[in-house]
Amino acid sequence: MKEKIVQTAGRKALGEFAPEFAHFNDDVLFGENWNNDDLDLRTRCLLTVVALMAQGITDSSLRYHIENARLHGVSRKEMAAAITHVAFYAGWPKAWATFNMAKDVYIESNEAHSEKDKYQNTLFFPVGDPNPYGKYFVGQSYLAPISTQQIPVFNVTFEPGCRNNWHIHHAQSGGGQMLICVGGRGYYQEWGEAPVEMTPGTVINISANVKHWHGAAPDSWFSHLAMEIPGEEAITEWCEPVDEAQYAALG
Repeated sequence: MKEKIVQTAGRKALGEFAPEFAHFNDDVLFGENWNNDDLDLRTRCLLTVVALMAQGITDSSLRYHIENARLHGVSRKEMAAAITHVAFYAGWPKAWATFNMAKDVYIESNEAHSEKDKYQNTLFFPVGDPNPYGKYFVGQSYLAPISTQQIPVFNVTFEPGCRNNWHIHHAQSGGGQMLICVGGRGYYQEWGEAPVEMTPGTVINISANVKHWHGAAPDSWFSHLAMEIPGEEAITEWCEPVDEAQYAALG
């Protein structure tokens, strides 16, 4: 079952001030447009980078979409070629500004890669490739399929400081998720409850319809196996990021 992209940023930031705009942002732009299968996410990400560059928008939104493009398989050479091509139509200064941002994103990725290799040597399961659901994470995560038959099992790896947003695995019956830590150190937290530290061997059973998050400790890589429990009308709702101050207080 294809996981539905759910966006809540519009309502969180502007829900009371501009509810109609929040609706268009969350329900139409992301809810309908980004979930349209006529274009894959890799192409959508690259087109968004080009559109923002052409308008001269070089704030955090451009960096986010460059990072999203990288996470969805756009290589450094492809990104450089796209920016160069658009420069002839959109303007040289806009290209310079976009290149400066893209260079930082891809260099940071290369620097992290060597640390990833070191961590992989300590891990039984593969770290995998950049997580295609990275837009719902703060920091860099990776995904490796372990089994796609019977009960799907994936190894999810988080770089230090990386965590996913609050989210809910909805189901009318059954459903939920099981996590088994296989490397490093991280945390799991349910809404309204204290965080639970996870180290290799820790097992977390998550019931359906429970709001929660999980991710690495601030100073450690972290990996867990994630098993999706079959359920009726199962769907994942992605919510807001974990509060920065609360996360920073974790040891």
